[in-house]
Formats: sequence, structure tokens, C-alpha cells
Amino acid sequence: MNSQGVWRGLLRASVARCLVFVALLSATSAATAQQKEVALSGFAYSGDAGSIAQRFPYTKKYEAALKAAGDSPAKRIAQAVKQAPPQHLRLLPQIAELKGSDQALAVALVVNAETVSVEQFGELRKLLVLVKGQVLFFDFKSMSVARAYPISFASIDTFPYDPSEADVLARLTQVYEGAGGKPGLFARFANALAKATIPETAAQQLQVTQVSIKPEALEFIPAAVKSAPGSVETWAADMLAEALSTRAGVPIIPYAKGYAIGNVMSMSIADGDVFNLKLPKPDHEISLELSGFKKIKYGEAAAGVSYIYGAYAKLAIEEPLMGRKPFNSALKNGEVKLVPATQVYVDDFPAFYDSLNLMFVKLAQALDGQGNAWVKSAAAAPDIERQIEQTKELIKKCK
Repeated sequence: MNSQGVWRGLLRASVARCLVFVALLSATSAATAQQKEVALSGFAYSGDAGSIAQRFPYTKKYEAALKAAGDSPAKRIAQAVKQAPPQHLRLLPQIAELKGSDQALAVALVVNAETVSVEQFGELRKLLVLVKGQVLFFDFKSMSVARAYPISFASIDTFPYDPSEADVLARLTQVYEGAGGKPGLFARFANALAKATIPETAAQQLQVTQVSIKPEALEFIPAAVKSAPGSVETWAADMLAEALSTRAGVPIIPYAKGYAIGNVMSMSIADGDVFNLKLPKPDHEISLELSGFKKIKYGEAAAGVSYIYGAYAKLAIEEPLMGRKPFNSALKNGEVKLVPATQVYVDDFPAFYDSLNLMFVKLAQALDGQGNAWVKSAAAAPDIERQIEQTKELIKKCK
């Protein structure tokens, strides 16, 4: 090849490299431009501001202890987000930086419920500390909920004495900060935020709208969960919503019966701001019936007795405007638990809880494309595979 041909070849290679660089730069710029700006609003409580101290007594004490040490839940949230930054959003440190924007989105960890219960089993006391919340995106210009990802964490421990307030606060601290290698609410907030997206066009909305509890199920649910009217329905709705959200990656509007009046959700930021947020009307409504729980002896050996703990439910997803139900089936799930021969007192509820929760988790995994083997054996509907495929398409529209 002559020198002129060599120079032409080098020139072509150089131009090609430049074009590749420009394309990569354009793609990076486009990706950056598409990132939604969202203000990190920290920590908040749902419901009436005047009753926060009564509804969240231990969380308020935890918050006060952090502030006395020069810390706060908002700072803990910011630290957790720094460890797992958002992949699809650009976070701003405060709402004020969004003034003048067409869409003023903010996100907060909103605590929905705090449950503390002590049950006696012979000489032992079982302490349950459960906190449920939402990774809640809201537009503070229109004062409306944009999307939400439910999260929760529970601590269960036994004591040979009545647990003190210090014992409860220690377990509640674990709920927020994590324990035993499991992430607490702060880390779960950050992990959900890391994967969250805000689509350019309005996505369709999904919500658990109806929950019913049959007497055959209600009798096995502890008094702490049934402490107030509607609390057990909210508990079941939250469990289903969290499984769908975390396993199938879909945002879900908060269950209105538990947190809203007149489809308006009240939220109090820890710094004192109070917002009344409108909940959007869902495009897809989920109805849930808890039909019952059953305990069946499975096997016996010198080490102890094993039981199958079964949970039974009916689940339907309806599109009101279309007048159709893409999913409508009874479901069942059984989990085996060994009760050691040395264990005198048996609390069945944790095993029933695991069975019900895993029912929802396995269903969500099937909807996320992780296989239909379980749902084919667990569902009563003969066309369950078709229903799963229909629901997969529905979920895609909600992301």
C-alpha cells in the first residue's frame, strides 16, 4: 500500500474512533438528562400529626435518643443512601432546590405502623417488634402520591422475664438499623431507592383495595395484630404489597383503609412539616381474602415432631375500566416446621405467618419470571399459567 493509502486508512480509523466517542458521550448525556431530580425528604410519619406520640411511642423515643446524640433518622437515611446510591434518579438534599421545576418530586421514608407485643408461653415471654413503612415518592406541588414501595422489618425474641422498656428499645433499634446480617429499615429504604424509577410517561397504578379475613384465619392471628378496627386487614394488605413490590419490582399505592381518609394520606415530616397527599385512583385493583390456616402433623422422631403449617387465600386482580380480571384464583402454601421434643410451649403464629408470607413471595417470583412450578401446584384455577402471563404484562405497565 502506498503512503497515500496508509494516510487514508489512518484517517478513516481516527474518524471512526471519534464517532464512537461522540456516540458514547451522547448516550451518557442522554442518560444523565433522563435522570429525574428528586429531593430527599428524610423521615416521616403517616396519619394524624396529633396522635404520632400515641401511635409510634418507641420510634419517637428512638428518634429522641438519636437527636440527643447529635444524630437523627434523616441523617441515618442519608448515610444509607450514600452506601447504595440511586441508579436512575438524581437526588437533591432538600425540597427548596426544586423550586421552579415543572414537577417537584420528593421521597421520604414514611412509617405507617409500629407494633410491639408481649405474649406469655409458660415461663417464657415472646417480644414482637414490627415497623412497617413506605418508600414514598410525592409531588409537593400537586400534593399527590407519585409512587410507593412498601418495606418492613420485624424483631422476634424470647425472654425468661417480662421485657423492659430498654429491651423493647434495643429491638426497635435493630428494626431500624439491622441485625443478624439483615438490613434494617434505613438500608431497605436505600436499597429500594437504588432501584426505583420515575417513568417519563405516567405509569399505570396498582393497589390492594379490598381485604377480607375469614373467621377460620382470624382465630390464629394474635391480639396485637387485631388491636384496632381495620388493623388486621392493613397487616394482610401490607404483607401482600411488600412481597409484590420487593420481588416483582413494582410500586404499589398504599392501602387506603389503613392510612388514608377520603383517599387523602396525611404525612408529617420529622422536621415539623405536615402534608396531606392525594392518593391516585388505581388502574388495577387487588382483592385479597385470607381463607384459613391449618396445622397438620407431618412426622415424628426422637428429636421432635414436624408439622405442616398451611395458609389458604383467594386473590384477584381486576381492571375496573375494562371489566376483566387477569388474575383470579384460590392459593395455598404449606411450610414444614420441626418442634423439638424439649420445647414445651409452641407458638403457631410465626409458622403460619411464614407460610402466608412465602405464598405471596412465591407468587411474586412467578410474576417476575422466576418459574411457575410452585404456582401450578398451589393455585386452584385450571388456567393459572395463562393468568400469570396476563399479570406479568399488567405489572410491566405499572413500572
